[in-house]
Amino acid sequence: MLPNRIRSIAYALPPPYDMLLASVSSRIAADRLITDPLRLLAWGTDASFYRLVPKLAVVVESEEEMIFLLAECARLGTPVTFRAAGTSLSGQAITDSVLLLLGDQWRRCEVGADAATITLQPGVIGAEANRRLARFGRKIGPDPASIDTAMIGGIAANNASGMCCGTAQNSYKTLAGIRVVLADGTVLDTRDPASRAAFIQRRKNLVHGLAALAKAASDNVPLAARIRHKFRMKNTTGYSLNALVDFTDPLDVLAHLMIGSEGTLGFISEVTYHTVPEYADKASALILFDDLETACRAVMVLKSAPVAAVELADRAALRSVEGKPGLPQSIRALGSDGAALLVETRAADAAMLASQIRTIEAALSGIHTFEPIRFSIDPSECAKFWNVRKGMFPSVGAMRNVGTTVIIEDVAFPIERLAEATLELQRLLAAHGYPDAIIFGHALEGNLHFVFTQDFNAPAEVERYRMFMNALCRMVVEKYDGSLKAEHGTGRNVAPFVELEWGAEAYALMRKIKVLFDPQGLLNPGVVINDDADVHLKNLKPLPQCDPLVDKCIECGFCEPQCPSHGLTLSPRQRIVGWREIVRLGRKTPDSAEIGVLRNLYDYHGIDTCAACGLCATACPVGIETGLLIKALRRQRQGPIARRVATALADHYGPVTAIMRAGLAMADLLHRVVGTRVMQGALDDARRLSGGRLPKWSPTLPCAIHFEPPEPRAMSGAERVVYFPSCATRNMGAQRGDNAEALPVVAERLFRKAGFDVVYPPHLAALCCGQAFESNGLMEAADRKSAELESALSNASENGRWPIVFDTSPCTHRMRQFCGARLPVHDSIEFIHDAVLPRLALAPVSGPVAIHPVCSVRKMGTVDKLTAIASRCSAEVITVQDVLCCGFAGEKGFNRPELNEHALRHLKEALPTGCAHGYSSSRTCEIGLSEQAGFPYRSIIHLVEACAIARG
Repeated sequence: MLPNRIRSIAYALPPPYDMLLASVSSRIAADRLITDPLRLLAWGTDASFYRLVPKLAVVVESEEEMIFLLAECARLGTPVTFRAAGTSLSGQAITDSVLLLLGDQWRRCEVGADAATITLQPGVIGAEANRRLARFGRKIGPDPASIDTAMIGGIAANNASGMCCGTAQNSYKTLAGIRVVLADGTVLDTRDPASRAAFIQRRKNLVHGLAALAKAASDNVPLAARIRHKFRMKNTTGYSLNALVDFTDPLDVLAHLMIGSEGTLGFISEVTYHTVPEYADKASALILFDDLETACRAVMVLKSAPVAAVELADRAALRSVEGKPGLPQSIRALGSDGAALLVETRAADAAMLASQIRTIEAALSGIHTFEPIRFSIDPSECAKFWNVRKGMFPSVGAMRNVGTTVIIEDVAFPIERLAEATLELQRLLAAHGYPDAIIFGHALEGNLHFVFTQDFNAPAEVERYRMFMNALCRMVVEKYDGSLKAEHGTGRNVAPFVELEWGAEAYALMRKIKVLFDPQGLLNPGVVINDDADVHLKNLKPLPQCDPLVDKCIECGFCEPQCPSHGLTLSPRQRIVGWREIVRLGRKTPDSAEIGVLRNLYDYHGIDTCAACGLCATACPVGIETGLLIKALRRQRQGPIARRVATALADHYGPVTAIMRAGLAMADLLHRVVGTRVMQGALDDARRLSGGRLPKWSPTLPCAIHFEPPEPRAMSGAERVVYFPSCATRNMGAQRGDNAEALPVVAERLFRKAGFDVVYPPHLAALCCGQAFESNGLMEAADRKSAELESALSNASENGRWPIVFDTSPCTHRMRQFCGARLPVHDSIEFIHDAVLPRLALAPVSGPVAIHPVCSVRKMGTVDKLTAIASRCSAEVITVQDVLCCGFAGEKGFNRPELNEHALRHLKEALPTGCAHGYSSSRTCEIGLSEQAGFPYRSIIHLVEACAIARG
């Protein structure tokens, strides 16, 4: 529920955007029309080094809405830009006009017969498509480094490729069919004969125009030859002119022109890809060389070897990541001219893989390497290699001086000239004052990325970048006839240089294509085709210093799929963007009305609705945890009085929990008397009237319990375990209607079945790990409680002699951070997996069970152990991939329930019919999970104990 102070504000738009807003309000819900300055700023930011702030952003949920919006924008002459995940790097997903955002309803994914094809809506994340295909041994062709974040709409619209797909498996080459919405609202589905026939009748001018362009290109023998030559390399500069010479049917030409068109020709509402094999047997080797030239010569040898990918990294690139886990220590001994190739080979079976490894080693036997070549078939080791490679760009960005921008360029050279071109590129970077730039890329395709930091705060620095770009483009085009953009798309970054690369004749074809599709010039204007020779130097994005916790962020967006509030309010990237702007304005105009508005909006969108779960750090290549910034801001907001109150609560924690139990008991009594419907309606009304100040009541609210440790009863000869039931499990029982026993009772019974003697820390009622205080930025009280708990645990475990087991994973995670180096702190999941299950026989339950790994389980790396435990207890274990953090976040589920509802919006639909039991490892998370799933979630300990049979 939006606070009244935010909900009541209307933000004025300039004409004609005010008229557009009025007209679309009749069809689009108000909560999907974004006009406030904070979120417009946030959505005006993508992974590029450009920024434009839209006048209006609209969350679009259907093709019908898209057609309506395009018609209204055409009527009023307002330009439109489509945006998927915002991971593009060349400035093609931003606008100062109308930004159309993909909502939740663009996520359909249908696997075709034998998984030979897959049909995807544009909001499907690339990695999700591959997860759907994995059990068939297939995947989609495109494999950009951002595949865990990038959406199909952007992957297709940019013809993104990646490390393995080359030019043979990109979107253009694997396209089986496409559904598009053009600027006038016309829809074409190339897989549907009726749609094709109707389109030909309705858009005769476009169809005839494309046929004429294709004929003209094919008849022009030198031009056709040049087009074919250019696309033998990776090339995303300008439009996909190869469509004009590869196809004669104008609708096939249209379909393939849409690939790589960057939203300038129409909207892609569905794509069908031919899938490609995904072999289970893989091996990787990180091969080191004394110098870059030798590494490039090795690439030429590997071109004809059975390799799936060959990634080049120069010495500077290696230096930027040499401290990452999984990389060999020998990298540090590599000389200043050294380089590396990361090579992967894949095969249909282990025998073939071994044969291919021998072939590769033989091929390289005549080339000197820094150390012997060693292939690994260990999936974990290989994954570390490739994760480091995927994170090279952000890792370098994180090393930049605060306030500077990180720039990544993307070129391709003929592979036979790769060594020469790479060495010249190094010299060019040094000559223009970028001696610390790194070079890496997809060497098999001659595709190099190079990254450097740039200060755009001074005109002289902007001029230096201009001179470098001019020299780079001349070198790539005039000396090597290469590609200025191999896979990142033209965007604004090389729009001024498209004609330089392609020549006047081909560029004229591109202009004609744009006019045919978009005669009003309203679709993503300024991208691909742009007459402004300086557009690549304008609207440069500032990255001002704001807080050491997040200053390393380059706004790549890799964090966003992990975040429970993304799409509700702000993502981690957007929180950083907003706070940077607030800090920047605070230095410049601290008392301005603008900063006051942004701060007011940020309180809710940035601070109040952040779960501070830390999952963003698990996806961030440099480990930034935006939640730490938010906790720091909460601390600033609390003030000295709140801190004194928190200290008092911490010092009297036993009575505080007694009051909480009384509240739960009273709520349960009222629930029993009046029933769920009356209780829900009355309390929802009360919450509404209070403007969201009253906490939400849920029928899944736990009943009160009061757990006190039983009298000690030592088991002869048994190993001891110190068990710490959290304050939640000591005071919160099952929800009404669920007959589950109190968790501490069940946990002790399980541990004793496994032959452990169970003891508890002294003064249990007063103990707490401090997590609730930490989440609210009350670090003094949090650390006070953690220190108190550490002392009690140390006493009970005889200074760490005995394992200490927590039944609530967030508490485990906090205490591991606080005292894990001093005490043997175990989460119940790993303790059950490692120590309990080997001592028990299990009688599995019938029917499916759902599990939810809470955020701390993901951060501690024990998801596989949770899955393994559940799999021992049931033949069918369901993990909902679309749900990461549940968004309950301690008390947020009561005070900001919209966060929990948003985070779990896909839960119920993903659970199969017949699934009526869910398991997790955090009692508060289980409250929200139970409500959204429609059946109780309990601790995984309940499941194991129900199945456990003590061995005789």
